[in-house]
Amino acid sequence: MAALTELGLAQDHDTLEAWRVAYLGANGRLRGMMGRLKDVPKDQKPAVGQRLNSVKAGLEAAYAARKDGMGAAAPKDPIDLTEPGLIETHGLGRRHVISRCRDELVDVFARMGFEVAEGPELEDDAHNFVMLNIPPGHPARDPGDNFYVDDPASDGVARMLRSQTSTVQARVMEAAVRQGGGQLREPIRIVSPGRVYRPDTVDATHSFMFHQIEGLAVDRNLSMKDLKTTLFQFVRAYFGEEANVRFTPTFYPFTEPSAQFEIFARLNPDAPPRWIELGGCGMVDPAVFQACGVDPEAWTGFAFGFGVERLAMSKYRIPDIRLLFDNDLRFLRQL
Repeated sequence: MAALTELGLAQDHDTLEAWRVAYLGANGRLRGMMGRLKDVPKDQKPAVGQRLNSVKAGLEAAYAARKDGMGAAAPKDPIDLTEPGLIETHGLGRRHVISRCRDELVDVFARMGFEVAEGPELEDDAHNFVMLNIPPGHPARDPGDNFYVDDPASDGVARMLRSQTSTVQARVMEAAVRQGGGQLREPIRIVSPGRVYRPDTVDATHSFMFHQIEGLAVDRNLSMKDLKTTLFQFVRAYFGEEANVRFTPTFYPFTEPSAQFEIFARLNPDAPPRWIELGGCGMVDPAVFQACGVDPEAWTGFAFGFGVERLAMSKYRIPDIRLLFDNDLRFLRQL
């Protein structure tokens, strides 16, 4: 039989595979012969079909025996696992610079006894404005300056993407009073890092989404001296021993008195130290305490807050805030 003769002449696996495809494959000669079974007279079909099945079984057995006799096929492109790699491997990932900066800030304040508190990014009008002493009609409520989910003029509680992490401070005081059975029973010392949203035009120093970290301390007989000491210790720990802090009087609805604080530090090793605006701070306004259920006659407190991006850009000398969100690996690998 010609098929068996050709099979016997196959000397390698490639020739053997070509034989299999020619005779036993889906489009091989044997399959073609079986396709012609429909043209065989009806009374002869059983005998012809049986003969074809016998031929198929014989060819398959002969193919298997020949394949086993040849042994395993050698790999076409053998790989020496002891050889050094030829393709550059991917570098290990690491945390984003914003995440690292946030963790560094939290670590500094944790060493001063501040715990981390978090709150929802989708806030209501009460926690974002009312409880922070920002009444109806205040310019800070302008729809052009906030991302409202609900119509702020409609009935009910208007929801919005929070415009400041001070909302967490209000929620923490509110929860502490609730847990204390209607009054604050223990001091509070927290920092609240997180994302905030404002419809700013995106440029080198502004974004519609950015990160803040705010701090709150509530205790008996706290004063501006305690606030200044806390911020002084922070800037010395984060920016170095030569860093200093100064206050400039300003106005915020939720603190009184209020101040803008600046640091005197060397952010660039090649440049002299200079004054840099960092954020806002002040003593918690008694109206905020009352809105949160805290007795302003028994408790005092201070609050402060600043932008995480501003710190990251200063520390790593990043000229454009958009670089922090573009996910360009060429940039991120430098940090």
